Amino acid sequence: MKPPRYGFLLLLLHILKADTVLEKKNVISKLGDNATLSCIFNKNNLELKNLRLYWQIADDSYQEKCSVVHILMSGQEDNRNQCIRFKDRTQLFWDRLEHGDFSLLLLNVSQSDRNTYKCIVQNTTEYSKVIYQAEVVLSLAVSYSQPILSGPIRNSDSTGEEVTFNCRSGNGYPKPNVYWINKVNNSRLSPSETIISHDNGTFNVFSTLKVKATSNMQIECSIENEMLKENLSANYTQQKKSNGSASERDEKPEKKGRGAQAAGIIGIVFVIGLLTGLICWLWRRRSSNLVSYRDVQPREYQGGLNSPV
Repeated sequence: MKPPRYGFLLLLLHILKADTVLEKKNVISKLGDNATLSCIFNKNNLELKNLRLYWQIADDSYQEKCSVVHILMSGQEDNRNQCIRFKDRTQLFWDRLEHGDFSLLLLNVSQSDRNTYKCIVQNTTEYSKVIYQAEVVLSLAVSYSQPILSGPIRNSDSTGEEVTFNCRSGNGYPKPNVYWINKVNNSRLSPSETIISHDNGTFNVFSTLKVKATSNMQIECSIENEMLKENLSANYTQQKKSNGSASERDEKPEKKGRGAQAAGIIGIVFVIGLLTGLICWLWRRRSSNLVSYRDVQPREYQGGLNSPV
């Protein structure tokens, strides 16, 4: 037996609905998170057996496609006609239904879930009548990666020359805002070029800044995700010094310390080697004397036996 089709019921809702105010809400979710599509009818002690709840995609372009997200009929879920891509991904809050909370939990949100959803609550006590409806716009946002800022390698005489900074970030959504800031006076700088590319549902950004070098350069690249209210930044700071950069000066004591340590180790190894050589020489000399003594003693003894009386 084929399951009943609710397509015609969804179309009749526009005819049978009462003069209810359509509430519109916006929900922002990160990719892969769970999103709650809000649908709250402020009325308690509702009898679920007299209610029908329809969650569907509100976009008219889906009329020829599957638009059923979740259905509750007389207190029982009936998702036989649910779109395949929503299978096992939707849940109602059963402890809240009698209090008028018909919100839907959508699991593991993906890019294809970005849409407008409609919640329709219908009372069937006497005849089918829409008592509440709401639209929820689900927007997706993805955090951008930490920006990587590359700047020039400064020379002592590069002041006044044009230098280039590059800033990159990616795997975010929606399109970002890119800001270049001179941290010396917190002034905004205009990028020379900003390229935003789209790849697998997310965006990558590459921005270039060209400015004249100064003796005290402090540049910041900022990537803003307005939807998530996130602002990630990377900084470049380098001061020109006549006696070398601060980093160079900091490295010199460390290098000297390492050099002294290496020299000490070499000295100890040299002394050990010298002592080892001396001990070997003394041992060989002692061994040579013992051999000579042993060789001579028998001959003297033999000579004493053979000598005439």
